[in-house]
Amino acid sequence: MIEATFKGAEQLIETLDAAVSGPGTEAVTRAVKDGLCDLIRRGAVQLPEDLRRPGEDCYARRLLYRSQQHGYEVIAMIWGPGQGTPLHDHAGIWCVDGVLDGRVRVVQYDLLEQQGECFRFEPQETVEAGVGMAGALIPPFEYHTIHNSLDEQCSITIHVYGGTMDCCTIFEPLEDGWYERRTKDLAYS
Repeated sequence: MIEATFKGAEQLIETLDAAVSGPGTEAVTRAVKDGLCDLIRRGAVQLPEDLRRPGEDCYARRLLYRSQQHGYEVIAMIWGPGQGTPLHDHAGIWCVDGVLDGRVRVVQYDLLEQQGECFRFEPQETVEAGVGMAGALIPPFEYHTIHNSLDEQCSITIHVYGGTMDCCTIFEPLEDGWYERRTKDLAYS
C-alpha cells in the first residue's frame, strides 16, 4: 500500500518486488541495494517538499510504502544538521539504506561482551555515504549509528526493511565503555 505520493513510487515498488523474490537474505539485500542505488543515481525517485522536512529535535521517519504481499516496508528518513541515532539494532530485521540527498556517516559496531543487560561494543567500519550509495545490515551484524554528515543542510535516506520495524533496541552509554540495552518504540513523523 502506497502511504505517500512521490516521483518514482511505482518504479521503486516494481524494483523492490522483484528484488525480494530472490532466494536468501544476502541475495535479497544485494538485489535491493543494487536496485535502490540505480534508481537514486538516475534521479528516478524524488520526494516532494512536504516529505523532505526534518523533525525539530530528531530525524523524521516517513512511511512511503508497505508491501502486504512481500512484507517489506520503505521509509524515508530526513536528517537535519547534527541529527543522528544512538547505537542501535534493527530487532533482527534486515535493512538496506540508500542516500537520496546529502551525506550520512554510518558506524558499524561489533558486540564484544554482555553481562546481563549491559553490553560492550567496539566500533568497526565507518562509512561516509553520499548520494547514490547504499549499505545493508543483515542480522546478527546490525549494531550501528547513523548521522547526518552535513553541518548546514538536511540529508535524506531511503530505508527498505525486511518487515515492519515498529521498535528497535538502543544502547545507552554507561561508564567505562559499557552500554545499557533499552527497547525503543518507533513511530512515523
